[in-house]
Amino acid sequence: MVVTGNTIKARHHIKFSFGWLVVYIFMIALVAFTALPIIYMIATAFKPLDELFIYPPRFFVRRPTFQNFSDLLTAMDSSVVPFTRYIYNSTITTAAIVAGTVIISSMGAFALVKYKLPLADWIFNIVIAALMFSPQVTQIPTYMVISGLNMVNTYWALIIPKLAVAYNFFLMKQFMEQIPDTLLEAARIDGATEWTIFWRIVMPMARPAWATLVVFSFVSNWNDYFTPLIFITSQAMKTLPLALQTIAGGPGVVARSGAMAAATFLTTVPTIVLFVFMQSKVMQTMAYSGIKA
Repeated sequence: MVVTGNTIKARHHIKFSFGWLVVYIFMIALVAFTALPIIYMIATAFKPLDELFIYPPRFFVRRPTFQNFSDLLTAMDSSVVPFTRYIYNSTITTAAIVAGTVIISSMGAFALVKYKLPLADWIFNIVIAALMFSPQVTQIPTYMVISGLNMVNTYWALIIPKLAVAYNFFLMKQFMEQIPDTLLEAARIDGATEWTIFWRIVMPMARPAWATLVVFSFVSNWNDYFTPLIFITSQAMKTLPLALQTIAGGPGVVARSGAMAAATFLTTVPTIVLFVFMQSKVMQTMAYSGIKA
Protein backbone atom coordinates (compact mmCIF):
# COMPACT_ATOMS: atom_id res chain seq x y z
CA MET A 1 0.00 0.00 0.00
CA VAL A 2 1.39 3.42 -1.01
CA VAL A 3 0.40 6.67 0.79
CA THR A 4 0.70 9.87 -1.24
CA GLY A 5 -0.59 12.99 0.54
CA ASN A 6 -4.25 12.36 1.35
CA THR A 7 -4.49 9.57 -1.19
CA ILE A 8 -4.07 5.98 -0.23
CA LYS A 9 -3.33 3.64 -3.07
CA ALA A 10 -3.42 -0.08 -2.69
CA ARG A 11 -1.36 -2.25 -4.94
CA HIS A 12 -2.39 -5.82 -5.32
CA HIS A 13 0.25 -8.16 -6.61
CA ILE A 14 -1.15 -11.25 -8.28
CA LYS A 15 1.19 -14.16 -8.24
CA PHE A 16 1.19 -16.29 -11.34
CA SER A 17 2.72 -19.72 -11.48
CA PHE A 18 2.77 -22.49 -14.01
CA GLY A 19 0.37 -24.54 -11.90
CA TRP A 20 -2.24 -21.76 -11.74
CA LEU A 21 -1.82 -21.11 -15.46
CA VAL A 22 -2.66 -24.74 -16.17
CA VAL A 23 -5.71 -24.50 -13.90
CA TYR A 24 -6.95 -21.34 -15.64
CA ILE A 25 -6.49 -22.86 -19.09
CA PHE A 26 -8.30 -26.02 -18.02
CA MET A 27 -11.23 -24.06 -16.53
CA ILE A 28 -11.55 -21.85 -19.62
CA ALA A 29 -11.54 -24.94 -21.83
CA LEU A 30 -14.17 -26.56 -19.59
CA VAL A 31 -16.41 -23.48 -19.75
CA ALA A 32 -16.04 -23.32 -23.54
CA PHE A 33 -16.89 -27.03 -23.84
CA THR A 34 -19.96 -26.57 -21.62
CA ALA A 35 -21.15 -23.65 -23.74
CA LEU A 36 -20.88 -25.57 -27.03
CA PRO A 37 -24.50 -26.84 -27.02
CA ILE A 38 -25.82 -23.30 -26.48
CA ILE A 39 -23.59 -21.90 -29.21
CA TYR A 40 -24.67 -24.66 -31.59
CA MET A 41 -28.34 -24.01 -30.81
CA ILE A 42 -27.95 -20.29 -31.56
CA ALA A 43 -26.05 -21.00 -34.77
CA THR A 44 -28.64 -23.55 -35.91
CA ALA A 45 -31.50 -21.09 -35.43
CA PHE A 46 -29.96 -18.81 -38.07
CA LYS A 47 -28.91 -21.48 -40.58
CA PRO A 48 -30.64 -21.68 -43.98
CA LEU A 49 -32.10 -25.06 -44.96
CA ASP A 50 -29.16 -26.05 -47.14
CA GLU A 51 -26.79 -25.64 -44.17
CA LEU A 52 -29.14 -27.51 -41.84
CA PHE A 53 -28.95 -30.69 -43.93
CA ILE A 54 -25.39 -30.45 -45.21
CA TYR A 55 -23.12 -33.42 -44.52
CA PRO A 56 -20.85 -33.37 -42.65
CA PRO A 57 -22.74 -30.87 -40.51
CA ARG A 58 -21.24 -27.46 -39.84
CA PHE A 59 -21.00 -26.15 -36.30
CA PHE A 60 -21.13 -22.44 -37.16
CA VAL A 61 -23.47 -20.73 -39.59
CA ARG A 62 -21.90 -19.21 -42.71
CA ARG A 63 -24.89 -17.41 -44.22
CA PRO A 64 -27.13 -16.36 -41.31
CA THR A 65 -30.77 -15.75 -42.09
CA PHE A 66 -33.99 -14.81 -40.27
CA GLN A 67 -36.07 -17.01 -42.57
CA ASN A 68 -36.43 -19.66 -39.85
CA PHE A 69 -38.22 -17.20 -37.58
CA SER A 70 -40.46 -16.13 -40.44
CA ASP A 71 -41.28 -19.79 -41.10
CA LEU A 72 -42.05 -20.26 -37.42
CA LEU A 73 -44.54 -17.41 -37.39
CA THR A 74 -46.10 -18.68 -40.60
CA ALA A 75 -46.45 -22.20 -39.23
CA MET A 76 -47.97 -21.03 -35.95
CA ASP A 77 -50.23 -18.36 -37.43
CA SER A 78 -51.69 -20.83 -39.90
CA SER A 79 -53.79 -22.22 -37.06
CA VAL A 80 -56.87 -20.59 -35.58
CA VAL A 81 -54.96 -19.36 -32.53
CA PRO A 82 -52.30 -16.67 -33.16
CA PHE A 83 -48.73 -17.16 -32.03
CA THR A 84 -48.95 -14.27 -29.54
CA ARG A 85 -51.67 -16.15 -27.66
CA TYR A 86 -49.27 -18.95 -26.78
CA ILE A 87 -46.68 -16.44 -25.59
CA TYR A 88 -49.32 -14.74 -23.45
CA ASN A 89 -50.41 -18.04 -21.88
CA SER A 90 -46.85 -18.98 -20.98
CA THR A 91 -46.03 -15.53 -19.67
CA ILE A 92 -49.11 -15.11 -17.48
CA THR A 93 -48.91 -18.59 -15.95
CA THR A 94 -45.15 -18.49 -15.36
CA ALA A 95 -45.28 -15.02 -13.81
CA ALA A 96 -48.14 -16.02 -11.49
CA ILE A 97 -46.35 -19.22 -10.43
CA VAL A 98 -43.05 -17.44 -9.78
CA ALA A 99 -44.65 -14.65 -7.73
CA GLY A 100 -46.89 -17.03 -5.82
CA THR A 101 -44.25 -19.61 -4.95
CA VAL A 102 -41.80 -16.93 -3.76
CA ILE A 103 -44.38 -15.44 -1.37
CA ILE A 104 -45.78 -18.75 -0.12
CA SER A 105 -42.40 -20.43 0.33
CA SER A 106 -40.92 -17.38 2.06
CA MET A 107 -43.85 -16.99 4.45
CA GLY A 108 -43.97 -20.69 5.25
CA ALA A 109 -40.23 -21.00 5.82
CA PHE A 110 -40.12 -17.84 7.96
CA ALA A 111 -42.99 -19.00 10.17
CA LEU A 112 -41.56 -22.51 10.56
CA VAL A 113 -38.06 -21.31 11.47
CA LYS A 114 -38.66 -18.17 13.52
CA TYR A 115 -41.95 -18.81 15.36
CA LYS A 116 -41.09 -22.22 16.87
CA LEU A 117 -44.39 -23.76 15.78
CA PRO A 118 -45.64 -26.97 17.40
CA LEU A 119 -44.61 -30.07 15.44
CA ALA A 120 -42.29 -27.92 13.32
CA ASP A 121 -39.83 -30.80 12.97
CA TRP A 122 -42.62 -33.11 11.79
CA ILE A 123 -43.77 -30.59 9.23
CA PHE A 124 -40.26 -30.20 7.88
CA ASN A 125 -39.82 -33.98 7.74
CA ILE A 126 -42.97 -34.21 5.63
CA VAL A 127 -41.51 -31.61 3.27
CA ILE A 128 -38.28 -33.61 3.02
CA ALA A 129 -40.28 -36.77 2.34
CA ALA A 130 -42.13 -35.00 -0.46
CA LEU A 131 -38.79 -34.42 -2.19
CA MET A 132 -38.51 -38.15 -2.82
CA PHE A 133 -41.51 -38.21 -5.16
CA SER A 134 -41.23 -37.04 -8.75
CA PRO A 135 -44.00 -34.74 -10.06
CA GLN A 136 -45.22 -37.48 -12.42
CA VAL A 137 -46.06 -39.74 -9.45
CA THR A 138 -48.52 -37.20 -8.03
CA GLN A 139 -50.17 -36.26 -11.34
CA ILE A 140 -53.12 -38.64 -10.95
CA PRO A 141 -54.26 -37.38 -7.51
CA THR A 142 -53.52 -33.81 -8.61
CA TYR A 143 -55.68 -34.25 -11.69
CA MET A 144 -58.50 -35.70 -9.57
CA VAL A 145 -58.40 -32.64 -7.28
CA ILE A 146 -58.25 -30.16 -10.18
CA SER A 147 -61.06 -31.98 -11.98
CA GLY A 148 -63.17 -32.04 -8.83
CA LEU A 149 -62.75 -28.27 -8.52
CA ASN A 150 -63.77 -27.79 -12.19
CA MET A 151 -60.46 -26.15 -13.02
CA VAL A 152 -59.43 -28.31 -15.97
CA ASN A 153 -58.55 -26.22 -19.04
CA THR A 154 -58.07 -23.06 -16.99
CA TYR A 155 -55.06 -21.04 -15.87
CA TRP A 156 -55.70 -22.16 -12.30
CA ALA A 157 -54.97 -25.77 -13.26
CA LEU A 158 -51.47 -24.72 -14.32
CA ILE A 159 -50.82 -22.29 -11.45
CA ILE A 160 -52.21 -23.75 -8.21
CA PRO A 161 -50.36 -27.13 -8.21
CA LYS A 162 -47.04 -25.29 -8.69
CA LEU A 163 -47.34 -22.77 -5.86
CA ALA A 164 -46.34 -24.99 -2.92
CA VAL A 165 -43.27 -26.95 -4.05
CA ALA A 166 -41.26 -28.93 -1.52
CA TYR A 167 -37.86 -27.97 -2.95
CA ASN A 168 -38.73 -24.26 -2.96
CA PHE A 169 -39.79 -24.45 0.67
CA PHE A 170 -36.61 -26.33 1.58
CA LEU A 171 -34.44 -23.73 -0.16
CA MET A 172 -36.06 -20.81 1.65
CA LYS A 173 -35.98 -22.64 4.99
CA GLN A 174 -32.24 -23.22 4.71
CA PHE A 175 -31.66 -19.51 4.07
CA MET A 176 -34.10 -18.27 6.74
CA GLU A 177 -32.05 -20.07 9.37
CA GLN A 178 -29.14 -17.69 8.62
CA ILE A 179 -31.16 -14.61 9.70
CA PRO A 180 -30.28 -13.79 13.35
CA ASP A 181 -33.12 -13.88 15.87
CA THR A 182 -31.61 -10.92 17.74
CA LEU A 183 -32.24 -8.67 14.74
CA LEU A 184 -35.92 -9.62 14.69
CA GLU A 185 -36.24 -9.12 18.46
CA ALA A 186 -34.68 -5.67 18.15
CA ALA A 187 -37.27 -4.77 15.50
CA ARG A 188 -40.10 -5.97 17.76
CA ILE A 189 -38.74 -3.86 20.63
CA ASP A 190 -38.77 -0.84 18.31
CA GLY A 191 -42.47 -1.46 17.70
CA ALA A 192 -42.37 -3.11 14.29
CA THR A 193 -45.26 -5.41 13.47
CA GLU A 194 -44.73 -8.95 12.19
CA TRP A 195 -45.73 -7.90 8.67
CA THR A 196 -43.25 -5.04 8.80
CA ILE A 197 -40.51 -7.36 10.00
CA PHE A 198 -41.22 -9.82 7.22
CA TRP A 199 -41.44 -7.33 4.34
CA ARG A 200 -38.93 -4.70 5.50
CA ILE A 201 -36.26 -6.87 7.16
CA VAL A 202 -36.57 -10.54 6.26
CA MET A 203 -37.34 -10.29 2.55
CA PRO A 204 -34.52 -7.80 1.77
CA MET A 205 -32.06 -9.98 3.67
CA ALA A 206 -33.33 -13.08 1.86
CA ARG A 207 -33.01 -11.45 -1.57
CA PRO A 208 -30.36 -13.93 -2.79
CA ALA A 209 -32.61 -16.85 -1.80
CA TRP A 210 -35.81 -15.67 -3.44
CA ALA A 211 -33.86 -14.43 -6.47
CA THR A 212 -32.55 -17.97 -6.83
CA LEU A 213 -36.08 -19.25 -6.40
CA VAL A 214 -37.21 -16.94 -9.20
CA VAL A 215 -34.61 -18.44 -11.53
CA PHE A 216 -35.39 -22.06 -10.68
CA SER A 217 -39.14 -21.59 -10.79
CA PHE A 218 -39.08 -19.63 -14.04
CA VAL A 219 -36.88 -22.17 -15.82
CA SER A 220 -38.92 -25.20 -14.71
CA ASN A 221 -42.31 -23.67 -15.50
CA TRP A 222 -41.43 -21.79 -18.68
CA ASN A 223 -40.18 -25.03 -20.23
CA ASP A 224 -42.90 -27.21 -18.71
CA TYR A 225 -44.55 -29.33 -21.38
CA PHE A 226 -46.05 -32.11 -19.28
CA THR A 227 -48.45 -30.13 -17.06
CA PRO A 228 -50.28 -28.29 -19.88
CA LEU A 229 -50.50 -31.59 -21.74
CA ILE A 230 -52.45 -33.07 -18.82
CA PHE A 231 -54.70 -30.16 -17.84
CA ILE A 232 -55.25 -28.23 -21.08
CA THR A 233 -57.67 -29.41 -23.75
CA SER A 234 -58.35 -26.37 -25.93
CA GLN A 235 -55.93 -24.91 -28.46
CA ALA A 236 -56.37 -21.36 -27.15
CA MET A 237 -55.18 -22.33 -23.65
CA LYS A 238 -51.98 -24.08 -24.71
CA THR A 239 -48.65 -22.72 -23.52
CA LEU A 240 -45.69 -22.07 -25.78
CA PRO A 241 -43.77 -25.37 -25.22
CA LEU A 242 -46.92 -27.42 -25.85
CA ALA A 243 -47.91 -25.43 -28.93
CA LEU A 244 -44.44 -25.68 -30.42
CA GLN A 245 -44.68 -29.47 -30.39
CA THR A 246 -47.14 -29.20 -33.27
CA ILE A 247 -44.24 -28.05 -35.44
CA ALA A 248 -42.23 -31.19 -34.74
CA GLY A 249 -44.95 -33.55 -35.97
CA GLY A 250 -47.16 -33.94 -38.97
CA PRO A 251 -46.34 -33.58 -42.65
CA GLY A 252 -43.56 -31.31 -43.90
CA VAL A 253 -41.20 -31.98 -41.00
CA VAL A 254 -38.10 -31.52 -43.16
CA ALA A 255 -39.31 -28.19 -44.51
CA ARG A 256 -40.06 -26.99 -41.00
CA SER A 257 -36.71 -27.97 -39.50
CA GLY A 258 -35.60 -24.34 -39.56
CA ALA A 259 -38.78 -23.30 -37.75
CA MET A 260 -38.10 -25.96 -35.13
CA ALA A 261 -34.59 -24.58 -34.61
CA ALA A 262 -35.99 -21.06 -34.24
CA ALA A 263 -38.61 -22.32 -31.77
CA THR A 264 -35.91 -23.97 -29.64
CA PHE A 265 -33.96 -20.72 -29.66
CA LEU A 266 -36.96 -18.63 -28.57
CA THR A 267 -37.89 -20.93 -25.71
CA THR A 268 -34.32 -21.16 -24.39
CA VAL A 269 -33.15 -17.55 -24.60
CA PRO A 270 -35.40 -16.14 -21.80
CA THR A 271 -34.04 -18.68 -19.31
CA ILE A 272 -30.44 -17.92 -20.27
CA VAL A 273 -30.96 -14.16 -19.99
CA LEU A 274 -32.64 -14.50 -16.59
CA PHE A 275 -29.84 -16.66 -15.22
CA VAL A 276 -27.15 -14.29 -16.50
CA PHE A 277 -28.71 -11.43 -14.55
CA MET A 278 -29.35 -13.54 -11.43
CA GLN A 279 -26.26 -15.76 -11.34
CA SER A 280 -24.51 -13.83 -8.55
CA LYS A 281 -27.56 -14.24 -6.30
CA VAL A 282 -27.75 -17.94 -7.14
CA MET A 283 -24.12 -18.52 -6.17
CA GLN A 284 -24.57 -16.51 -2.98
CA THR A 285 -27.57 -18.60 -1.98
CA MET A 286 -25.72 -21.86 -2.55
CA ALA A 287 -22.89 -20.64 -0.33
CA TYR A 288 -25.22 -19.63 2.50
CA SER A 289 -27.58 -22.58 2.42
CA GLY A 290 -25.03 -25.31 1.81
CA ILE A 291 -26.78 -26.55 -1.33
CA LYS A 292 -24.70 -27.70 -4.27
CA ALA A 293 -25.81 -26.40 -7.66
